[in-house]
Amino acid sequence: MTPEPQARHPEPTPDAPTPSSAPLRFGYGTNGLADLRLDDALDLLADLGYDGVGLTLDHMHLDPLAPDLAVRTRRLAHRLDALGLAVTVETGARYVLDPRRKHGPSLLDPDPDDRARRAGLLVRAVQVAADLGAHAVHCFSGITPAGTDEDTAWKRLAETLTPVLEAATTAGVPLAVEPEPGHLLATLADFHRLRRTLGDPEPLGLTLDIGHCQCLEPLPPADCVRAAAPWLRHVQIEDMRRGVHEHLPFGDGEIDFPPVLAALAATGYQGLTVVELPRHSHAGPHFAELSLPFLRHAAAPSQGSTP
Repeated sequence: MTPEPQARHPEPTPDAPTPSSAPLRFGYGTNGLADLRLDDALDLLADLGYDGVGLTLDHMHLDPLAPDLAVRTRRLAHRLDALGLAVTVETGARYVLDPRRKHGPSLLDPDPDDRARRAGLLVRAVQVAADLGAHAVHCFSGITPAGTDEDTAWKRLAETLTPVLEAATTAGVPLAVEPEPGHLLATLADFHRLRRTLGDPEPLGLTLDIGHCQCLEPLPPADCVRAAAPWLRHVQIEDMRRGVHEHLPFGDGEIDFPPVLAALAATGYQGLTVVELPRHSHAGPHFAELSLPFLRHAAAPSQGSTP
């Protein structure tokens, strides 16, 4: 159960982005297809009509620590191109760095060598994203370690992300930080704190998880989309209930999706909107098949199309 949200609001939106007539593009996350080989997962998504894939770098899907990463990445780039799939690189694999600590080590760990390992993974992910032509690299802060005060945790986060942002600048790939319930950086307000601390660097963007907005943000999800628009580089989507951080299939939670997707379309967002159902991987093909028609139907009023 997530604690009650504090009365904090996202910062006011500056100059509004120019709306685009391009339709929303939907993808599905490979962390929800972990029981499939990557080639099989990509074939499935292409056959179902998805526009792209949220690729989580993990031991079963483009292992970032195995040999010949550049060779394997080039092969994958050709495969994505042949299938007509766009891609976002995601870095939320549970045990890719440490087989005994979920999401460990993090950007906040007390040991500087451990923090450097996480930063190194993100730098590697930036290079993979550049080689794939991905539109962003996703990451998150991690949970504040026991015994670490808040100011120290924020200082570690800013310092450890600095070389990653430098790599993103060089590669021309945005780094899209995700507010994650229970983490140090949990809300849109927290994202703005990081942005200000770092001096608003150009490659620093935002991953907005629509379910997380429902879970703990003070604003409704559609309003969160509008508030986040200037910094939006990646979107994850699933259903969720207020105060409960549980990723649910569409229709099993409380979110009213047509207004959310209408708000997203109105921002002119050009990236992927990726279905995020990591705990439903046992039935991944089933939920991938159901999710796309749901999203297209929910988006149809705002895009003037039929499902």
